[in-house]
Amino acid sequence: MNKPLRRIAIFCGLLILTLLIRDNWLQYVKADDLKNDEHNRRVAIARYASPRGDIIVDGKAITGHATTDGDFKYKRTYKDGAMWAPVTGYVSQVYGATQLEAIDDGILTGNDDRLFFRNTLDMITGKQKEGGNVVTTLNAAAQRAAYNGLKAQGGKGAVVALEPSTGKILALASFPSYDPSTIAGDGASDGEAWQKLQKKNNPADPMLNRALREVYPPGSTFKVVTAAAALEHGKYTDADAKTDTPLPWIMPGTTTPLKNEGNIPCEDATLRVALQYSCNTVFGKIGADLGNEKMLETAKKFGFTEEQFTPVRSSASVFSDDMNDSQTALSSIGQFNTAATPLQMAMVASAVANNGTLMKPYMVDELQAPNLDTIEKTDPEEYSKPLSAENAQILQSMMETVVKDGTGKNAQIPGVTVGGKTGTAQHGVENSENPYAWFISYAKQSDNSSPVAVAVVVEDENANRDDISGGGLAAPIAKSVMEAVIKSKK
Repeated sequence: MNKPLRRIAIFCGLLILTLLIRDNWLQYVKADDLKNDEHNRRVAIARYASPRGDIIVDGKAITGHATTDGDFKYKRTYKDGAMWAPVTGYVSQVYGATQLEAIDDGILTGNDDRLFFRNTLDMITGKQKEGGNVVTTLNAAAQRAAYNGLKAQGGKGAVVALEPSTGKILALASFPSYDPSTIAGDGASDGEAWQKLQKKNNPADPMLNRALREVYPPGSTFKVVTAAAALEHGKYTDADAKTDTPLPWIMPGTTTPLKNEGNIPCEDATLRVALQYSCNTVFGKIGADLGNEKMLETAKKFGFTEEQFTPVRSSASVFSDDMNDSQTALSSIGQFNTAATPLQMAMVASAVANNGTLMKPYMVDELQAPNLDTIEKTDPEEYSKPLSAENAQILQSMMETVVKDGTGKNAQIPGVTVGGKTGTAQHGVENSENPYAWFISYAKQSDNSSPVAVAVVVEDENANRDDISGGGLAAPIAKSVMEAVIKSKK
């Protein structure tokens, strides 16, 4: 063979060898990746070839399934979808999945490795594959009270309710909301619904989970954290001893007085009176006197600066470091750069109600196989101890005065001890926007147990500015949620 032909033969041989290597690479090394690739339509067809398991509240499914005429045999349906969307998220044949639908997708589709032996048995017996269930900690009555309360206000807002002794999430509501059923399929109507829900087309942003993902200035509700810092760091030990607070009080390093709202008794006020009337001067001065480091330490113990996983991720709440004394003063009354999710402020109320122990919040009680066997169970877990039991009880007495004799009277429940704190948080450049109305609270029964702690925030751009207050807008919603939980436990 002459030299040119030999070169051509070698080159052709190399091409064939390359093709064989590539073929084996695709068939053996990349086979699983290609088989499971989200862009492989066979994967999507297989995904919707069997009924999806359900998300359960109070023993009842809040999800379901329906058959379709296309390649995808089943699609997801939701009961009271808008009310439960902040909990379930959505699963769509076109747009994927979010929240519990995404996090526990393996269980719900039946593809989780822990269901392997059951799936193998079903394949042998010819039984149709089924998904497992996600059993939540939610309380249906509390969720309904939260959602309907927000809806009645007509603005935007969120509610989170926790069981202080365990950290179970009892309610997680956001308004405005959306029905995930409208975007579950792959038809034209689903695409139209999806476009209408996008923020660029809908400024109300109904798909935003305000309970977990939005951070707001907490306003005066943060004074509970500041009071906890004062007690824990020994600045004050008695709720009824006078504080050293002049009126006016000039913020350190400035010539600017920190103002109170109205003519209220804040000069040298006790901690109890200061919380009752929401004295900016008392709590601003406490923050400045303790300093940024100690205030940050206490805020972190309540969960600030960290994302929470419920297992759905919650945004981290903010309390800054490296602030000067006047900035720390403003942050200590829930303004300046302080910002919190509704979940975070429910955690604050929960820790106080639970005698100083903060439990890690969670919303999934257990994962079930299709035959209802338990695959995984969530055990309550301590998050931190922001306060000693003694100091927590002092703070409870202060918060109970707020509801009995102060700005939180709209949260009173006959026969039940309620502690709370209102907040009206400034919003916008130089407070140009309508403020946010906050209320955090807990209910305590005759045996001193606390079945529920609640945080409510209401945004209402259309309300009369003078009518916006935590006690007026948010406290009644918190009351209805607490009443729903108490009634459901009888």
